[in-house]
Amino acid sequence: MSAQGLPQNQRIDKASTVAADKIAGQLRSDILGGRLAPGERIMQEVLAEQFGASRMPVREALRILQSDGLVTLISNSGAWVSKLSMAECAEAYEIRERLEPLLIRESIPLLSDHEIDVLTGLVEALEENTDVEMFLRLDRQFHLLSYSAAPTAIVSEIIHRLWNTTQHYRRAFTLLMNSERRQITTYEHRLLIDAIQRRDTDEAERTLLGHIRRTRHELGRHPELFIAS
Repeated sequence: MSAQGLPQNQRIDKASTVAADKIAGQLRSDILGGRLAPGERIMQEVLAEQFGASRMPVREALRILQSDGLVTLISNSGAWVSKLSMAECAEAYEIRERLEPLLIRESIPLLSDHEIDVLTGLVEALEENTDVEMFLRLDRQFHLLSYSAAPTAIVSEIIHRLWNTTQHYRRAFTLLMNSERRQITTYEHRLLIDAIQRRDTDEAERTLLGHIRRTRHELGRHPELFIAS
C-alpha cells in the first residue's frame, strides 16, 4: 500500500519516521566524520529549520543517536555530541579489550570464504592508504566485518556503541601516528588477517587484544586530547 493509501495519522507517522532517519543519518555522518566535535551542542531548532522538519522527527533522530552512543541528551537542557574523559576513554578501551577478542573468536569459524577475501582486501587497502579519514573508514569496516558472523547480538551492539563513542579519539590517535607507529599498526593487521585466514581463533584473540591495548596506552600518553574535546 502506498503512503497515500494510509490513514492520515499513519501517513504523518511514516513521514516523521522517514524525516527522523534522514536527520539521524546526516548527523551520524557529521559526528563520525569529525565535522561535529565532542561536546559540541546540537541545536534542535537549527536542525528543524535545516531539514524543513518539525521538532518531533528531530527529537526522534537525537534519541536514535543517543542509543548509538553518539549524542548525549540532558533533560530540560539539550543535546550535545558525546564526549569522553580520559578515564572514560580508557574504560571503553578496557571493555573492548575483553569483548572484541570474544567476538572475533565466535566469528571466525562462521565467516565465509568470500568475507575473508573482503577482509584481506581491506588490509591491503589500509596499507596503501595515506588519508586519515579513509584509514578510519577502512579500519572500522575491517574490524566490524571480522566480528560480523558472531552470534552474540548483545555484545555486538555494545561494541558498535563503543566504536561510535571512541571515534574522535581513534582519529586523534591516527593523526599522532608517525611512520614507526604506522608500521606497527600495519604489522598487527597482517598478523590478524593471517590468523583469520588460517581460522586460528587463539592467535586472532591474542593479536587483537594487543592491538586494542596498544591504542589505549598511546591515548593515555596524551591527556591534552581530552582537555581539548
